[in-house]
Amino acid sequence: MTRFPSHDTVTATPSARRTFLATLAGALASFALAAQATPGASPVVEVFKNPSCGCCGAWVEHLQAAGFKVQVNEVPDTAATRRQLGMPEKFGSCHTARVAGYLLEGHVPAQDVKRLLASRPQALGLAVPGMPVGSPGMEDGGRRDAYQVLLIDRSGQARVFASYPAVKPATPRPATAPGPRS
Repeated sequence: MTRFPSHDTVTATPSARRTFLATLAGALASFALAAQATPGASPVVEVFKNPSCGCCGAWVEHLQAAGFKVQVNEVPDTAATRRQLGMPEKFGSCHTARVAGYLLEGHVPAQDVKRLLASRPQALGLAVPGMPVGSPGMEDGGRRDAYQVLLIDRSGQARVFASYPAVKPATPRPATAPGPRS
């Protein structure tokens, strides 16, 4: 018969316990990093928007089409939420979002969110102040006003992260009347 040592005979020294706990912590951290680095896996974007805002819903669809998982929180006062999360009011738009420790304010293109998450700058997040026509969720028949995506640092200062030039829609040709038949 196999005999197993009793608890009394197997007492871990403080040094052995520390080694075990350090190894366990390292393994858990490695597992967490591997889970975050899984190709194709995007963090959840938590959006705070007014329930009646249609352009915010279109921006959510834009993020989903780009592969993001989105959790929508409908709030009666987006300005209060923006203030609570720490985004300066001067960068305000119609919705605020949070992703992987960053804030997103307004109609930020998904490609810029992905670039932010890949570069991981020391910053509060990105903002597209106002509601520029042609930004994601604000599409208008091919027209796009020029706008900038701003990188907001933790002191509330901004610098340009991306610029989008104005695009004028192609003007349709006027219909011509058929010529005389011979």
